[in-house]
Amino acid sequence: MRNGDDLEGFDGEASSASMISAASSPYQPTTEPVSQRRGLGGLRCDLDYLRGTLGRLKLAEVLLALTAFICIETIMECSPCEGLYFFEFVSCSALVVTGALLLLFSLNLHTRIPQINWNLTDLVNTGLSTFFFFIASVVLAALNHKTGAEIAAVVFGFLAMAVYAVNTFLAIKKWRVSSRQQSSRQTSDYIRARTESREVVHRPEIQRLDA
Repeated sequence: MRNGDDLEGFDGEASSASMISAASSPYQPTTEPVSQRRGLGGLRCDLDYLRGTLGRLKLAEVLLALTAFICIETIMECSPCEGLYFFEFVSCSALVVTGALLLLFSLNLHTRIPQINWNLTDLVNTGLSTFFFFIASVVLAALNHKTGAEIAAVVFGFLAMAVYAVNTFLAIKKWRVSSRQQSSRQTSDYIRARTESREVVHRPEIQRLDA
């Protein structure tokens, strides 16, 4: 049997060997915090955004644009077809762009690309969608043949235009608030920089230390 001293010596040798093997191993344990790792595993759904006014408007816009696109796709005959093709393009484009923005905002993916002004991007999308849905719905209403699919497409087109108009109004307010906050932040940074430069000028000992 091994006595206590032998066991302690054996444990010391084992721990030393394990430390050496761990140091020489190329696979070192990472010390990066889990919260800082990026990737698909860090995605989370922002329920507060979806429950808010802008999130609900985005959901309504996607559903209305999708319904209008489905209605226009069920029309098999047209003469002339220019109004139908234009309405199809507008509804499909609005569905794709708004759906992509809804995905970005609901998963907080837009925070990973701070170089883009997302408030302005949302404002441009909603404004253009409001204008083009209005034009496409008016043209389709003037050129349709009173079929059920065409009437449904016109109705959903005007509903989508109304929802996009409300979203545009809210997006303008949000963009103005963010612009004011950014300008005030830049002004405060400028004032702080001027104050620090004046302190350096009035205190020559700081210049000597810096030199």
